[in-house]
Amino acid sequence: MSKTQTLDTFYKLKFDESPPLSGAGDFNVFRLEPSNGISHAIPYARYDFYKIMLIRGKHRCHYATKSIEFNGSTLLFFNPAAPYSFERMDTDSTGFFCLFKDSFFIESLRNGLHHLRIFEPENKSVYHLDERQDQEVTALFEKMLNEADSDYRFRFDLIRNQVSELIHLALKMMPDEQLYHHPDTNARITSIFLNLLESQFPIQSQDQNIIMRSAGDFADRLSVHVNHLNRAVRATTGKTTTAHIAQRIAAEATALLKHTEWNISEITYCLGFSQPAHFTYFFRRQTKHTPSAVRNV
Repeated sequence: MSKTQTLDTFYKLKFDESPPLSGAGDFNVFRLEPSNGISHAIPYARYDFYKIMLIRGKHRCHYATKSIEFNGSTLLFFNPAAPYSFERMDTDSTGFFCLFKDSFFIESLRNGLHHLRIFEPENKSVYHLDERQDQEVTALFEKMLNEADSDYRFRFDLIRNQVSELIHLALKMMPDEQLYHHPDTNARITSIFLNLLESQFPIQSQDQNIIMRSAGDFADRLSVHVNHLNRAVRATTGKTTTAHIAQRIAAEATALLKHTEWNISEITYCLGFSQPAHFTYFFRRQTKHTPSAVRNV
């Protein structure tokens, strides 16, 4: 099983320093410059963030089940579910890339990214671009860079729209009839689990409560032993079932704190906690912030 690398580890490998300041959902965007004759390879691993890259030149990418060499202008999508490595073989190549966590979209759109075909582990994630498409994608990345450096209060809302445009540009290039075939039983069980987890969200009224909060709850619903579910999810995603559940609940809690006027007690009970103190403890462990601090941002 490949090791999961955090965003902090990625920054240290790439830039030899801790993560620079970033926005909601740990979003950041960078320009790719020529590497002065030095070829850098990203280690083969799962990464706990999404990455979208425009790169020009010759490169090699190793995914969970395949290796691809490509040349020219290419748009690539990487997701936390599938391990990969990436090597720049042309040291004069240029381009852009952006990084973000799932919460970058959950907080705004109240919906995750795992349901999009473009981020499914075995789906197409490399798109060769013609000159017009290269110009279109370049313009979007330039807008992201400009907004990220601005002091506009709602700049990350604009950036979310620009990232969405990139995603939809690629989705339009993907044949509508393309179907996703699960590579093995573990992937099938994991996909069902993730869809079942997501089906409890978003929380849209104070009368709505999530029912399934533990790995055992989901295993009972799926009619499998909890140990079997845990092994399948860990083998497919590199994360535990409990971690997926906790991260999704924390992301929904953040969305409710930012986008509703419900008090913390009301949010507590909607998310299945018996007491506000339990919710506060959980939220702080997941986000390193108190609910009140997030609400007052």
